[in-house]
Amino acid sequence: MEILLHLFIGIPLLGFILSLFIPAQKENTIARLTIFTIGLHLMLGFIFAGYWLYLNHPTVNIKDIIVYQKDDYEFFIDFCFDKITAVYLLVGSILSFLVTIYCSYYLHREEGYKRFFNTILFFFSGYNLVIFSGNFETLFIGWEILGISSFLLISFYRERYLPVKNALKVFSIYRLGDIGLILAMWMSHHLWHENITFLKLSNNEFVHEHLDSHTLVGVFISLMILIAAAAKSAQLPFSSWLPRAMEGPTPSSAIFYGSLSVHIGVFLLLRTFPFWENQDSIRWVIGGLGGLTALLASGVARVQSSVKSQIAYSSIVQIGIIFIEAAAGFEKLALFHFAGNAFLRTYQLLVSPSVVTYLIREQFYNFVPRNETIEDSFPRKLQNTFYLLSLKEWNLDQLMYRFLWSPIKWMGNKLDFLTLKSLTYSFIITYLGAVALLIWTNLPEYWEGKLAILFGFIAVSMVFKSFTERHNPQVAWFLIVMNHFWITLAVSFNEKFTLEQVALYLSGVIISGAFGSAALFRLKQQAGELSLDHFQGHSFAHPKIALFFLLCCLGLTGFPITPTFVGEDIVFTHIHENQLLLAALASISFIVDGLSIVRIYARVFLGPHIKTTYEMAHRSS
Repeated sequence: MEILLHLFIGIPLLGFILSLFIPAQKENTIARLTIFTIGLHLMLGFIFAGYWLYLNHPTVNIKDIIVYQKDDYEFFIDFCFDKITAVYLLVGSILSFLVTIYCSYYLHREEGYKRFFNTILFFFSGYNLVIFSGNFETLFIGWEILGISSFLLISFYRERYLPVKNALKVFSIYRLGDIGLILAMWMSHHLWHENITFLKLSNNEFVHEHLDSHTLVGVFISLMILIAAAAKSAQLPFSSWLPRAMEGPTPSSAIFYGSLSVHIGVFLLLRTFPFWENQDSIRWVIGGLGGLTALLASGVARVQSSVKSQIAYSSIVQIGIIFIEAAAGFEKLALFHFAGNAFLRTYQLLVSPSVVTYLIREQFYNFVPRNETIEDSFPRKLQNTFYLLSLKEWNLDQLMYRFLWSPIKWMGNKLDFLTLKSLTYSFIITYLGAVALLIWTNLPEYWEGKLAILFGFIAVSMVFKSFTERHNPQVAWFLIVMNHFWITLAVSFNEKFTLEQVALYLSGVIISGAFGSAALFRLKQQAGELSLDHFQGHSFAHPKIALFFLLCCLGLTGFPITPTFVGEDIVFTHIHENQLLLAALASISFIVDGLSIVRIYARVFLGPHIKTTYEMAHRSS
């Protein structure tokens, strides 16, 4: 039975790899392969679930692959199957199968037909990794795949301005959620002193024994899990990303942002419920957040002029209620609610183009005046205030920009004097000096800690400058490479990195950085000046360079399971549980460098081609 779990991961992954080798002109072959892959996965899911129920639904756990092991640290892949996985498996497979059949007709003769089905299978692979994950590391691998595939699906119409811009917005919110998950993983390593599995978390005595003497640590981990779940499931204050995700094709909006991807935050809460179920304060916070989100999003949904945006906010309302159910401990009700909401939103989004036609006809021939609502009993001033705030989506975008992105841009703009030449020389001199200080001197522990914080701040300033760079993409790229080197140095002063660990981490950084820099240099030779001030759309004229550079981006950002990804995980094992500032600096640098990398790729290769001139919309509905 345990061996069969590998098929749920292997089938979509194999289908994705095979789809890459099918020529773009053979639409039928691409569609049939995708439908067969997901159909086989669905059939296997029903057979496995039936057999699992026959065996009295035991919890199945497999410690599968040890990726890296050193002393007391072990990075391994773990798979788990229980009733939560079973529900997400069957719902995900059924909806993916139906929508894939729909896509084979809906996207006929679309220029990106093959690219869409490639991304669908890639997403489905990540989705299965998440729902079958048995520990945080395995979940994070699938989590990252969901993030990058969502970016690619939203920016599917890559020749348009708005889809690419909104894809960047959505990805930025996803990366904020990654901070929560990374810090939760970091602190849980120090709490358990091992790579904890979700199966072990279900042992109430074991969890209570540890949390009894580490109450604040438990609260911190739970809050970080909540931040990750809220960002992925579009709860406050991250709700505004979901309507922006609807810029992609309608089928991808239906299957991912109406049903599957948007419910992954709920999955994370249900999977970690045994950990925070005895923390009453956390349960109140989760329930309160879900209730507030449901209240505010219901008002926003009612004033939307777009059908897809209205459905998006309606889905947010229901997920807020599911958060309340999870916080109250109603696991079965939350799973049932998830399945119902997923099927309903998928159906609504797939028929949304027809609904618009029907509503227009109804307005002309069967107009019915609006019925009175509860708001009509409010004072007129309160009605107008609530209406305007809902119309402006409670200014969530402006709040995020003012309190998050503006400080980053302000700090990055202070380093505008840096050029590629000055960066190279200053980096070589200061870095070699710091390495010499580390190797040949024996500093007191106090000063080593201070230098670790200093180098952490330097690393963060590098990625902030890269994120705000408006001119030279090569400067932005080099700054990201420098960030990884400074983080390595910061952690080495904090707790000595072994040479093997440094080589593992920086090997991925150096290789990806060198090849990515070569790709930018080659593109500059062929296309002329490159800039980050606007979208340039070079993927149209240089698709091979665009694909090659995308692979370099994945390698540099720590995409699973690259050497950079494993190295970043090792970094946090060398940061102690009382060093929250250093952990925050490391996590912020990793998150912002991912944003900066995707921004470079989007600005250089996506959007309207730099030589095309036509009117573009600057705001979405």
